[in-house]
Amino acid sequence: MSIFDVRAAPISWQSKELLEIGAALGLILGVCLGAVALRRTLRKTRQVEAKLRAASGAFMDMLEENFADWGLTPAERDVALFAIKGLSTSEIAVMRSTSEGTIKAQTNAIYRKAGVSGRPQLLSLFIDDLMDHRRPVQEPAA
Repeated sequence: MSIFDVRAAPISWQSKELLEIGAALGLILGVCLGAVALRRTLRKTRQVEAKLRAASGAFMDMLEENFADWGLTPAERDVALFAIKGLSTSEIAVMRSTSEGTIKAQTNAIYRKAGVSGRPQLLSLFIDDLMDHRRPVQEPAA
């Protein structure tokens, strides 16, 4: 037998059987380790999804709290939520089956009640709130 032009003596059938058994055991071990890794990944994914749902719920609670503090009407709440999601005035008008002028009037009322001058400042209010909630509370120095 020749491998890369190097002469080698044929191996015995016992050695060949041992190699094949070793390869089969290696494949079985690989499948088992892959299954363990998959199970760990799925468990971690479920944990991350649960944390994301909790964060999403907390964000919606924060939105509702701010909307209530600002005294937004139900229509203004809807428009504010769509604006925060990034929809344009025309898209919001189509979704709410109303005119763009009505949406503009509602967004102006939202900005006035929130004490901001436009959508970027409105978004920054919520981003600042989220960042404040993530910041650990520091104990005063003794």
